[in-house]
Amino acid sequence: MALRYLKTRFSLLPGAPRTSTIRELARRFFAEDRWFQPVRFGGFDMAERFAPGPFNPDVLAAYYEEFKNFTLGAKTDRDFLQISPERHGRYPYAGSFTWMTSVVEAKKPGWREAHLRQVVEIMHLLGSPLVQAGLRNDFERKCDRIVPNEDGFGSTLVFNVRDYSEGLDGLFWRNIFGAPFVKHFGPRLDAIPPEQRQALDGGLVLVQPYELPTQAMTPEGDAAEARLIATLGPESFFDLPTLTRPTRVPDVSSLPPAS
Repeated sequence: MALRYLKTRFSLLPGAPRTSTIRELARRFFAEDRWFQPVRFGGFDMAERFAPGPFNPDVLAAYYEEFKNFTLGAKTDRDFLQISPERHGRYPYAGSFTWMTSVVEAKKPGWREAHLRQVVEIMHLLGSPLVQAGLRNDFERKCDRIVPNEDGFGSTLVFNVRDYSEGLDGLFWRNIFGAPFVKHFGPRLDAIPPEQRQALDGGLVLVQPYELPTQAMTPEGDAAEARLIATLGPESFFDLPTLTRPTRVPDVSSLPPAS
């Protein structure tokens, strides 16, 4: 049976986070919370191996210092992290930090509580203005699509929404909004039922349509998302049935560079 992934995507500020920030990120992942046992790291192929024994965040920090990105995994493909800052300026808000694990973990109430707490901590560390978490398949159906080329030869991968400056590609299991989105949605957030909305530390707001990520891509889950999108304003979201892009976007002009 194929592994079903839970994806947690942290949107990054423009530029590359400092190496000291990445060192602290690694320390929290693997020295404090032990999200999984890191074994491999490097580029997409994760060709490097950590030395046996306690995890040393300086090793990962040194790699990041040189390449300004990394992919890090467990012994198997069940768990991995990837950071891909946007450093070249064309799409300054397209950088991301992604954590993938088995969705089976989310069956446990204690794990879901820890996930939310840890995500909030990492958001503050990275200055992330937006985190979305849900089934990887749900991201794949909402975030991009394959479009045939006009000349009839081949096809092209098209992003529905390239980054958060262009609006949102939808709602997922967990949607944690930072300052630009809290300001963008304003009192509409207060109109969301309290069981689907939670104020978090540092002015963050969680919007969660349903209890479990496995409820995504079901008629009930889709209906719950649609109701919340109607409350928040559909003009802020990509509409998949009509391929309509958001017409109302958050003001990100005051966001600082990554630090």
